[in-house]
Amino acid sequence: METKIINDIAIVKSNEIIIKDIQSAIDFIMTIKYETNCNKIGLNKDAVVEDFFILSKGLAGEILQKFINYQTKFAIYGDYSKYTSKPLKDFIYESNNGKDIFFVENEDEAIKMLSKRYL
Repeated sequence: METKIINDIAIVKSNEIIIKDIQSAIDFIMTIKYETNCNKIGLNKDAVVEDFFILSKGLAGEILQKFINYQTKFAIYGDYSKYTSKPLKDFIYESNNGKDIFFVENEDEAIKMLSKRYL
């Protein structure tokens, strides 16, 4: 796992799956907050278990709720073109129009979305 801090955002890249269930998500949030003192995190999509993107499994909602509970803005960056599920596309659209959770194509977009200020 490689972490870099840009502004007040921790950008994490990993070749291994980091978030695979609720407990691993909590561990990830707390580790990054402790190590970087950042409450905005970007993570590459390949570091998230594939079941996360199957909304009927309920994993995405439970994991993302932990980010909200721990007051951490979160962006997952990567290629979403292989997903054809309308519910997932709708979920991504709604998330990207919010202020806490984002699904973007690359690290630069993650930084941009996490840097937004909301009044």
